[in-house]
Amino acid sequence: MSDAVQTQSSNAAFTKRVFSGIQPSGDLHLGNYLGALKRFAGAQNQGIETVYCMVDQHAITVWQDPAELKRSTRELAAGFIASGIDPEKSILFNQSQVAEHAQLAWVFNCVARMGWMQRMTQWKDKAGKNSQNASLGLFAYPSLMAADILVYHATHVPVGEDQKQHLELTRDIAIKFNNDYGVEFFPVTEPVIEGAATRVMSLRDGTKKMSKSDPSDASRINMTDDADTIAKKIRKAKTDPEALPSEAKGLEERPDARNLVNIYAGLADMSVDEVLRDVGGKAFSEFKPMLADLAVAKLSPISTEMAHLMENQDEIDAILRKGADSARAIATPILEKTYDIIGMVR
Repeated sequence: MSDAVQTQSSNAAFTKRVFSGIQPSGDLHLGNYLGALKRFAGAQNQGIETVYCMVDQHAITVWQDPAELKRSTRELAAGFIASGIDPEKSILFNQSQVAEHAQLAWVFNCVARMGWMQRMTQWKDKAGKNSQNASLGLFAYPSLMAADILVYHATHVPVGEDQKQHLELTRDIAIKFNNDYGVEFFPVTEPVIEGAATRVMSLRDGTKKMSKSDPSDASRINMTDDADTIAKKIRKAKTDPEALPSEAKGLEERPDARNLVNIYAGLADMSVDEVLRDVGGKAFSEFKPMLADLAVAKLSPISTEMAHLMENQDEIDAILRKGADSARAIATPILEKTYDIIGMVR
């Protein structure tokens, strides 16, 4: 039996449930929207339970200014809602309000192996040569991520390529726990990676991921940018002198061109080939205004709604508290059963 068939078989007894989270550690940008928020909004309308979280406990694996963390958490919540996440259809909350995440993470710290953690690419990248001064939390980050997912028995997680390794470790933890205790308690969560723009690249360098940490604000479109700023950044985005090709294979050695076409495809809900059938042969002097108009039409309403929501922060806080209560209703019995399985007296 193949791994895929085994996973489907072992997960058959679990309610189909999607979980995903984003760190509130800086301004939202177009990559967050196309790679996550837009897809999250779509999933909630497919008859699947959806649980979305601002993972503030992950954020503090590196130092955060307390006032800025609070602001970023509320702004991220506003971004979720403005992007189409309906708190009546999805559970929306911040991680630290549901203690079961941290409690299950400790159990998983005792299941995961040191070697597993040391192989994590993000640990190597973030700790670098200064690993002795990195926080223990940064090292154990993937264990908490596994708890975030499995405390809800989530069967599916939308992830970018850079998080796929962490999800593989979540699967390893679930399998080891089930084997160690002779149970089929935790699902072997499946990754969901799809769409033309799941990995949005920098507007200044198509070989680098769009990032809030890039010192150049022109490298990204922030979800708080107004219409004029969005259009200006697209007009100045790096390109090459050639016309656009008619097929996707013509973009293989053209990272900047590929990035802009991917962005158009993601915003327009089209495949790359569909976009190129429409714009193949056009120069970027023609394509960029098309992309700018599309981006403004799709993103300006979101930035406007985010600004409105941030003027009503008590409303945001109320939504998050309600979401935390709903999340806890799922997480508490799963944690209690975990404790029973491992032999803790309750």
